[in-house]
Order: sequence, then structure tokens, then C-alpha cells
Amino acid sequence: MQFLQPTYYSKLFLDFKSIDAAAYRDIVHFFERHEQDIRQLDFDEYFEVLYAYVNALFEIGIYRRHAVMADELIEAAICHNIHLYRQEDVFRKALFRKAASLYNISDYDDAVHILRELLRIDPADTDAMTLLKKCLYRKENRPLLAFRAGSILLLLLSALVVCVEMLIVRPFYAMHASWVETLRNAMFAGALALLTLGEGLHRWLVRRQVRTFVATHQQRKQKADVPTQMHD
Repeated sequence: MQFLQPTYYSKLFLDFKSIDAAAYRDIVHFFERHEQDIRQLDFDEYFEVLYAYVNALFEIGIYRRHAVMADELIEAAICHNIHLYRQEDVFRKALFRKAASLYNISDYDDAVHILRELLRIDPADTDAMTLLKKCLYRKENRPLLAFRAGSILLLLLSALVVCVEMLIVRPFYAMHASWVETLRNAMFAGALALLTLGEGLHRWLVRRQVRTFVATHQQRKQKADVPTQMHD
């Protein structure tokens, strides 16, 4: 859809245009003060105000509200067949920023779903790939939880050994202090090793999962882009 240059602007829209484009809080306050009237504007004016408002929400970190309003922006763009707006792909930008907002409010499952859809559309989207890895890093899985639980258990046991060492072994059984100290240090080192191994394994699995996903959809896209051979 192409936006035509109107010959008339409403007063409300002119008031909005008087706000500096980088004054994100002012844009948010303006929209929320006049929301009902804004929704009555002609579509071209309404869409421009909505677009600025949704972006402003993201810029100042109102992520939960942004995730909701991003859906409205996407719906408006789809219903009016708007692909490019101000030289930007409205659909993909809004989806990516919605995923980023979901990431920031710890809604990793929904963010992962959106990012995978974006990568299905464009497997070369490095921003979506990077954010997908971050989401998957933050998501806890059973192997990682097992490593963390083992690490915590060893730390607690090492703390218990320290108490026994200080209260019983050193005062009354000093001849056994060296091996108790070795046991305590081994437990502490084991806890750190388990934690490091678990985190390292988790990151490796995430990177492999994303690489496999992207490679699969790159191959599918390449096959879809190959023109059908015509027989002479």
C-alpha cells in the first residue's frame, strides 16, 4: 500500500507531529491521553501515530505493553497490505521487536516461537538468530537443572564438611585434618566443575540447535528458489 500525501491534516495529528520524534515518553503520553480520538483518525494518520507509539514503547522499555500493541500494529499493516513503511519492513520489524519485548519480560517460549518464524522467512536474519540463542540460553532444561542441582549439593556438602572440620576434627582429631581438608576442597572443586560443565554443555547444545534449525531452512529456501526446469 502506498501512502498518499493528504491535502488536509486533523488538528490532533498536527499536535502529534509537533512532538520531537525522539521524545519517546511524550509520544507515549500523547497517545494514551488521546487514544480514543486517535482511533477515529483517517487510517493514514492513525497508522503513523500508532507506529510511533509502538516504537516509543519499545524504546523506553515498556515491554509488556509493547508486546500487546505490536500485535495491533501488525494487524493494521496486514489488513491494509502495508509491507514497507519509511523504508522498513513493518511486519518483520514489529515481530522482531515483539520477540525482544517478550525476552525482556522472560516470556521465552513465545519469543522463541516468533524468532523461529522469522528465521523460516529469512534464515540469514542474524539479529533473529542471536536473540533466539539468548532466549534458549535463558530457558532452563532438565540436563542443565541436573548439573546445577549436583553443584548445589556438593557446595552444601562442602559447607557441612567445613563445619565438621572446624567444630570437631581440628579441636579433637587434628591428625585427620589434612584429609578432611582435601575432601572439602575436592567437593568445592567438583561443584564448580559441574556448574561450568553444565553451562558449557547447555550453550553448546543451544548453538547446535540454532545452527541445525537455520541450516535446515536455508536448504528449504534454496530448493524453493530454484526455478522449475523447463523441458524442451
